[in-house]
Amino acid sequence: MIVGIEGFVEKREPTSVHLNVNGLIYEVHVSINTSNSIEKKEIKLLTTHIIREDAQLLFGFKESNEKKMFDTLIKINGVGPKVALAVCSTFSPETFSRVITTKDISMLKKVPGIGPKSASRILVELADFIVDGTENPNSMARSEATLALESLGFKRDAIDRALSGASGDTPTLVKEGLKKLQRL
Repeated sequence: MIVGIEGFVEKREPTSVHLNVNGLIYEVHVSINTSNSIEKKEIKLLTTHIIREDAQLLFGFKESNEKKMFDTLIKINGVGPKVALAVCSTFSPETFSRVITTKDISMLKKVPGIGPKSASRILVELADFIVDGTENPNSMARSEATLALESLGFKRDAIDRALSGASGDTPTLVKEGLKKLQRL
């Protein structure tokens, strides 16, 4: 897995950069924000390497928060790298965090490739998105437990009722949620 790349800019476009790394030239897809922040000929980017059946893609970021935002978005069902990069191009990580916190669906719908359905899904899935890297462990455990229970076939609203007032790590929340869901 490639997690970073450093080299000389051979070609720069609004959403991609060709980097020469010791004679080997890589195409790295970048957000417009990252592209605009490239000032020097030599750069270092944090990367997300996506391997598919038909392609190997590199996505580069100058900031770790932008990379975190991208990585979080591509984990959402129905949001691929292209849409996640469009979100990164539209919002800075701080602005995106505010959009999620205020549940501003109209702002999310301004991103190319995101309609009302996708915007709603993103707001629900990322309710606990925090930019600075300090994630609330309780909210992480709760979201992991919710995903685990959803994968077992339970409905989201029933899971939310079962987990209301519960606290602890992920396994504890899953056990408690299963007990309560059996009674519902």
